[in-house]
Amino acid sequence: MEPRRKLVHVERIPIRWGDMDAMGHVNNTVYFRYMEQTRISWFDALVPGEEAWKSTGIVIANATCNFKRPINYPGTVDVQLYIGELGGSSVPTFYELSVNGELYADGAATVVFIDMQKQKPVRIPQAIREVLQ
Repeated sequence: MEPRRKLVHVERIPIRWGDMDAMGHVNNTVYFRYMEQTRISWFDALVPGEEAWKSTGIVIANATCNFKRPINYPGTVDVQLYIGELGGSSVPTFYELSVNGELYADGAATVVFIDMQKQKPVRIPQAIREVLQ
């Protein structure tokens, strides 16, 4: 993991019956959705309004998840979102997924800012960079 990480957002997500698979636990793909929901909630709070995202957007360059224990219904997943050192156009994000205070998974994703029309990386907008640092 990154040497310097800053906690920026915590999301409480109810575990839905439909999140489970035939094995009786939350499907592995849903862990990525939990991380995505947390990231989107954070960005919505950071830069509210659709207008802000018309010229500059974000894409995910990579995403990983380390599964420690299976998550089961019912319950709530607490997802902690951390960021690492900012790059020119990217933000490394890190996640801890816990249930009742116990770590069930951790993961990471690299968020890259892009020009929405050109679909090319751009520098992190200065207003956002200032908030993140």
